[in-house]
Amino acid sequence: MSTFFSKLLLLFTLPILFFSKKETTKHPFHVSTTEILHNTKSKSLEITCRIFTDDFEQILAEKYKAKTDLHNKKREKEMSVLVQRYLEANIKFSVDGKAFKPNYIGFENDHEATNVYLEIENIANFKQLNISNGILYDLFDDQMNIIHVEKSGARKSTKVNFPEKLAVIKF
Repeated sequence: MSTFFSKLLLLFTLPILFFSKKETTKHPFHVSTTEILHNTKSKSLEITCRIFTDDFEQILAEKYKAKTDLHNKKREKEMSVLVQRYLEANIKFSVDGKAFKPNYIGFENDHEATNVYLEIENIANFKQLNISNGILYDLFDDQMNIIHVEKSGARKSTKVNFPEKLAVIKF
């Protein structure tokens, strides 16, 4: 008799355990990547920030009190304003000690991530690049931002974890 009641109890409690858990995140890691390529022909830094779309939409909605949809082509212009505003506030660049504001090129969706494109012009050469990257720090306290910089075929990578923002890349 006791095995029957044990099985009955198990039968009723297992569904409660599995279905009562709230989904807190859609993915287990909170990470963004920033790729920076020094283009010697155009004398510029070409920057791509890759951010999980669900997280990005969430912070844009919270920060700017707006309904967000980065996949909707009809709202692309409206979303572009929010994306640009957010990136301008959360990622900063300094080249050889001089601060630069990157030009916002645009954004596009790539499956589960959003790629944001920026460019810093008039960089013929550089020895040190400082990046202050606080992307999604206002959303997650376990956020990690990975930074890759490529110059003349050499690639250097680093990461910043919340609350640190500053990455220094020297060539």
